[in-house]
Amino acid sequence: MGWENQTILVEFFLKGLSGYPRLEVLFFVLILLLYVVILLGNGTLIILSILDSHLHTPMYFFLGNLSFLDICYTSTSIPSTLVSFLSKRKTISFSGCAVQMFLGLAMGTTECVLLGMMAFDRYVAICNPLRYLIIMNRNSYVTMAAGSWLSGVVNSAVQTAFVVWLPFCRNNVINHFSCEILAVMKLACADISGNEFIMLVATTLFTLMPLLLIVISYSLIISSILKIRSSEGRSKAFSTCSAHLTVVIIFYGTILFMYMKPKSKDTLNSDGLDATDKLISMFYGVMTPMMNPLIYSLRNKDVKEALKNLLKTANFIK
Repeated sequence: MGWENQTILVEFFLKGLSGYPRLEVLFFVLILLLYVVILLGNGTLIILSILDSHLHTPMYFFLGNLSFLDICYTSTSIPSTLVSFLSKRKTISFSGCAVQMFLGLAMGTTECVLLGMMAFDRYVAICNPLRYLIIMNRNSYVTMAAGSWLSGVVNSAVQTAFVVWLPFCRNNVINHFSCEILAVMKLACADISGNEFIMLVATTLFTLMPLLLIVISYSLIISSILKIRSSEGRSKAFSTCSAHLTVVIIFYGTILFMYMKPKSKDTLNSDGLDATDKLISMFYGVMTPMMNPLIYSLRNKDVKEALKNLLKTANFIK
């Protein structure tokens, strides 16, 4: 492509739901309400995991990290999306788009790895209960959580840097609600096969490998549970990991649907982008972080008890 057709982009236009003003108002109200629920639900879990001494265990340490992660992830895109719904100028600067890509990918990668670490924690708790405190000591679970965050940051930094270095043409329309890295990459007027290869390697390492760890862990967990003779013992063992398994199914089910289905360059940047893709993307970005604290609080007696104690303490202070 000749240099005369290239230009230095200073901003991108986020198409989103442009042309559907009524839908924009509807989604503004809906997403705002969901965002408030996300902040309250995950914020409450973080506070409980810090203040209640009964929750100072590896599982709740990971859960606190997951809640903080969900707040960070949604905060990278939802506020700007809400603003764009009410604004006629639906643009984002090139640097702002790069930051949004980096933070979104970093949080998403970290959550994939963290869910794998949480599955391993449940495996040790159920299959090796007598050695649980030895294996999952403070140094171990803090290192596992830190490794999850480091993996997300490194992966995102590498992929975002390679996308930012690409030359972009005059087409600056992103048919999405936010700067999704694959949609931005497809706008480049250069060969992106190298970027796609790096993304494939990263997906294998930070998405499929944790998923493999989760599958292996839960296969061993289910095998161990089935060996328990009493139905009460099986029910108690399964209840300790059912919440995490539900979160894993929702998270990976959504992300695999989004990124494993084939998409062409024309499809990603055309006006005919399937509306289902946008709704699935919104579900992944909003519904999953909202449901995480609800799933853990509804299925967990320890969290319920900690919440009751916190409310009693608040009432006593008043």
